Amino acid sequence: MSWHRPAVAGSDASVTPEEAGWAYSGLDVRTLQPGVTVEIELTQDEAVIVPLSARNIGVTVDGEPYLLEGRDGVFAAVSDWLYAPVGSKLTISGASGEVAVCTARASERFPVAHVRAEDVPVEVRGAGRATRQIANIATPGSFSAAHRINVCEVITPGGNWSSWPPHRHDGLDGCTVNNEEIYYFRIGRGDSAHGEPDGQGLFHVYSVDGSVDETVTLHDGDVYLVPHGYHGPSVAPPEYPMYFLNVLAGPNEDRTMAFCDDATHHWIREAWEGQEPDPRLPLTSAHGRVINV
Repeated sequence: MSWHRPAVAGSDASVTPEEAGWAYSGLDVRTLQPGVTVEIELTQDEAVIVPLSARNIGVTVDGEPYLLEGRDGVFAAVSDWLYAPVGSKLTISGASGEVAVCTARASERFPVAHVRAEDVPVEVRGAGRATRQIANIATPGSFSAAHRINVCEVITPGGNWSSWPPHRHDGLDGCTVNNEEIYYFRIGRGDSAHGEPDGQGLFHVYSVDGSVDETVTLHDGDVYLVPHGYHGPSVAPPEYPMYFLNVLAGPNEDRTMAFCDDATHHWIREAWEGQEPDPRLPLTSAHGRVINV
């Protein structure tokens, strides 16, 4: 069994709960074209719209217009974003570029929210070669006005590991948190602003019951679905920085991004206390790429 969905040339990534074989999390990546309007009805879902490599994106929610500033690429800057409630109708338009519509099945309606890039908390997590950058977009600690959806971005510099130590959130075998998780990868090359066709990385997933244990080669634009089991590490080869967009949702009474470490490797978190974080991070901010000297 494999939950890996390799990118298909000329096609955008799309995951519905039905296609994934689960109940809550979804993702719809759209490549915008000038003069073309994308229409989406959120019949059962709430949504977080995140510009990935597009600027000046017009979004209407039930006819109310919003303008997302966006960015040139996921390695160029942190972006502003928009929350749209369940039951709303969206239109999205703009110049060429990529936009992610992250979704979660929801029944509670919250107000539309446009969050500026400078209001997105950016966190440097880990230490040494396990240092990575997290942009907390719609996470419980950064945005409370949502029903089920959780969204964050992770940047791993070339040569570093993320998703480490391995962890899970599947509601199984003593782990009470249950979130279905989507990983959408963009792999850069050197100082590229966005993903590059020859970019690649590695990702490891293994389940408690042993039905899944695989390490896959990731390419730019790949998707990996994690319905259950431990995931980690995600590995960025030297000079190939890795970006992934995470969408998580589940049946938990409260929105949460809590997890359960693989007990064998939990000690690694304590080892970080004696290490310095990677000085290359944070790589990006609301104002663009950060140059560390």
